Amino acid sequence: MADGSSHADGDAERSELQALRARVGALESERTRPPRHHVKSFVAAVLIVIGCVLAPLSVVAAWAADQVGDTDRYVATVAPLASDPAVQDAVADRATDALMSHLDLPALLADAAPQDRPLLQKALGGRLGDAVEGAVRSFVHDKAREVAASHAFKTVWTDANRRIHSSLDKALTGSGGGAVQLKNDTVTLDLGPLVDRVKQRLVDAGMSVAAHIPAVHTDFTLATSDQVGKVRTYVRLLQLAGNWLPVLAVVLIAVGVLLSVRRRRALVAGCLGAAVATGILGVGLRVFRVIYLDRLPADVSQDAAAAVYDTLTHFLQTTVRMVVALGVVIALGAWLTGPGRYAGLVRRLWTSGIGAVRATADRAGLRTGPVGPFARRHRTWITWILVAVSLLVYLLWSYPTGWVVVGIALCLLFALAALEFLAATPPSAAGERSSAQAPA
Repeated sequence: MADGSSHADGDAERSELQALRARVGALESERTRPPRHHVKSFVAAVLIVIGCVLAPLSVVAAWAADQVGDTDRYVATVAPLASDPAVQDAVADRATDALMSHLDLPALLADAAPQDRPLLQKALGGRLGDAVEGAVRSFVHDKAREVAASHAFKTVWTDANRRIHSSLDKALTGSGGGAVQLKNDTVTLDLGPLVDRVKQRLVDAGMSVAAHIPAVHTDFTLATSDQVGKVRTYVRLLQLAGNWLPVLAVVLIAVGVLLSVRRRRALVAGCLGAAVATGILGVGLRVFRVIYLDRLPADVSQDAAAAVYDTLTHFLQTTVRMVVALGVVIALGAWLTGPGRYAGLVRRLWTSGIGAVRATADRAGLRTGPVGPFARRHRTWITWILVAVSLLVYLLWSYPTGWVVVGIALCLLFALAALEFLAATPPSAAGERSSAQAPA
């Protein structure tokens, strides 16, 4: 009997060992077998990466289409430059240099009419000796500065920019002509109309010799770079892409998320990737600003060039901040609704905090009435409706900024908090339910 029992135990051990080996073999074969989702995950990752790379290019494309293709938007962008003190000083300096190069100082007093000499001497501050050149230059500059700071100049500036927008389009797309020209890698604006107004101011002030100055055309530099030729080509390509490139970037990221096995994690990665890539563009704009100003010619006003650069790239910087804020908000929302431990902890803190407020309100005698049960029954639908309304507000906003995105997110958060407050089970009802479920 002992031998039979021992033999039976050995057979059982061998059969168990064989079963264990078969199981290990099956596991090994499953591990070496190529997973079914590898190809799909790879394609999803490639699409998300391409979408993230296209995100900053989409911002630049939207800027190119908006500033170069839309006259009203361009005029609204450059109009404040007429009131910028640095631009006014630079314009006055340029006009002064142009007029002084055509003024014959020795003949200035000799040709002045006798009745104009006292007026001219008063305007020059009585400095008619050796300092006559400095006095005349100061006098001309004051008149030029008055014209540059006048409301008439703002009107001329705005109207001129509206008329020459097509010329700027040509300058940025490869051809010149008109008031804005591309010469020697420099985009310039002709200040001839301003000089004419300064000439008239000089004549009115007693400098009648200024009336004999011929038509003067001098250029005010809007942008200069040894890479304008290359940038011109890129701007043209991005202008053609227009608003389709942002749509393509969003579609690629969305398709990549849908193809991913872990969609929530892919959504967080895609949104953060787009935010980081666009943020790098914003940093690049600030770095390029320093390099651009450092390489300006000595006769170009640094302050005026900085004002022009900041104005022309304002929409670009605003869009960068908006995309970064939108990407971070969506990624944060996707993470908070996920199954992660820390996300669950945040949700529990959120629920317990609102529940404590609801309990305090219930003890104070505040009741939600029939609204509470309705909110509890339809909480999911109401949540999605609030999210859809927030998305609709964002899409209908003409030019959303980063603060607009943050404001919409905070309003949605407040609405969800109100929903949670209304849908929370009152402590009295919870106590009644627990007592009813207790065993007798």
